[in-house]
Amino acid sequence: MSDAPTIPDVAWASGGAAPAVARPRGAGLVATALPWLVAAAIAAAAPLVFTSGTALTLMSLMGIMVVFALSYNMLLGQTGLLSFGHAVYYGLGAFATVHAMNAVALGRWPVPLPLIPLVGGLAGLAFGLLFGLVSTRRAGTVFAMISLGIVELVHSGSNILRSVFGGEEGITANRTKMLRVFDLSFGPQLQVYYLIAAWALVCALLMYAITRTPLGRLCNAVRENPERVEFIGYEPRWIRYAAFSLSAAFAGVAGALAAINFEIANSAYLSVHQSGVVLLAAFIGGVGHFVGPVVGAVVVTMLQVSLSDLTEIWQLYFGLLFIAIVMFAPGGLAGLALMHGPLLRAGTAHRLIPAYALALVPALVMLAGGIALIEMSFRLLVKAGEGTAMSLLGIGFDAASPLPWLVAIAMAGGGFLAFRATWGRVVAAWHDATPGAEEARR
Repeated sequence: MSDAPTIPDVAWASGGAAPAVARPRGAGLVATALPWLVAAAIAAAAPLVFTSGTALTLMSLMGIMVVFALSYNMLLGQTGLLSFGHAVYYGLGAFATVHAMNAVALGRWPVPLPLIPLVGGLAGLAFGLLFGLVSTRRAGTVFAMISLGIVELVHSGSNILRSVFGGEEGITANRTKMLRVFDLSFGPQLQVYYLIAAWALVCALLMYAITRTPLGRLCNAVRENPERVEFIGYEPRWIRYAAFSLSAAFAGVAGALAAINFEIANSAYLSVHQSGVVLLAAFIGGVGHFVGPVVGAVVVTMLQVSLSDLTEIWQLYFGLLFIAIVMFAPGGLAGLALMHGPLLRAGTAHRLIPAYALALVPALVMLAGGIALIEMSFRLLVKAGEGTAMSLLGIGFDAASPLPWLVAIAMAGGGFLAFRATWGRVVAAWHDATPGAEEARR
C-alpha cells in the first residue's frame, strides 16, 4: 500500500470532508461547461450591444482587471496570502511585453500579437520564482510586509534604471507592426477587445482548473490549517511558493494585455497604488468565491471610469465602499448574490422582493444625503477658492447656505432611521423564505 497522501487526506487537512458520490459524468460536464459557454457568448456579443469607442475601451479594461484580480485571488482567496505588492509582476510583465514587441518589430520576426502575452506570463513567472523564494518563507503579516518592501524596491528601481524602464515617460510600442494573422492589424479597439477577451477567458479557465487540482486543494488546506498539511506530509512553504509563482505568471499576462491595450508601460504599473486597486477589486467582489474577483473587477473598473468623471474625490468613495464591504458583507458582492442561490432553487426568493423594495427607498435617500454632505464639505474645505456655488445631480445650490446642509443632514439621518426600521421586514422575509428552501432540499 502506498504511503502517499490521498484525496481524503487533503480534504481532512483543509478542514472539509472527503468527496461524496460523484454525479453522472454527462451532467457534471454540462454543469461545468455551461457557465463558461455563457461567459464566452456574453464576451462575444457585448461589442454588438455596446458599440461606442468608450464602451470598447471600458470592456477592454474590465478584461485586463479580471485576469489581474483572479491572479491575486490565487494568493488571497485560495492560499490565504495577503499581498501588498502584486503589481510587481503585473508591471514587470508589461515591461517585458513592450520590450518584446519592439524587438519583434525591429527584427521583423514572424511573431503574431496574440502570442505576445505569453512573454508577460513568462516574465511574471520568472520574477515570481525569484521573489517567492524570499517572501513565501513565512505567511501572515511577515509575508504582507515583505511584499510591500518588494513593490517599493522595484518601483524605486524603475525610476533609476532608465534604460530598462524608460524613467517617468516609460517605454512605448506599436502593436500594429507585428505579424498579421487573418489580416488583423489590431489597430482598431474592437480587435484589441476580442484579443483581451479571449485571453481573459483562457486565463480564467486555467485558474479555475488549478483550483480543482490537488494543488488547489492543498492551497486551501494551507490557508485553513498549515499544521494539518504538515501532518499529511506536505511542506506548506513550497505549496505557498507554487501558488505564488503561478499567481505571478497570470499577473504578468494581465500586465501584458495592459501594455498591448495602451501601447506603453511606465512606472505606474509597478506602484503600490496598482496593488491597492487589485486588492480592492478582490475584496469588493468577494475573495471567498471564484467569481468574486470577476465581479469586483467589473465594478471597480466601472467606478474608476465613471466616478472620476463625476467627482474629484472618487477615491474616497472607493475607500468607503471597501470599508462597508469589509464590515457588513465580508463575502463581498458575490457572496451577497450567491446567498440567494438556495432560495432561487427552492422557488421562494420572490418572497424577498417586497421587503427589498421597501428597504431600497430609504437606503437611496440615505446615500444621496451622505453624498451631498461629502461633496459640500469638499467644496468648502478644499475648493473654497473657486466659490461656494456648486451643482449636484443637476441641482444647483450654495454650499455656504445652511439650507442645503439641513436638507442633506435630514436625508442622511432620516434615511438611516427609516432603513433601520425596514430591516426587520427584511429579516422576517428571510425567515419566511428559508423554511421553504429547507423543505425543498429535504
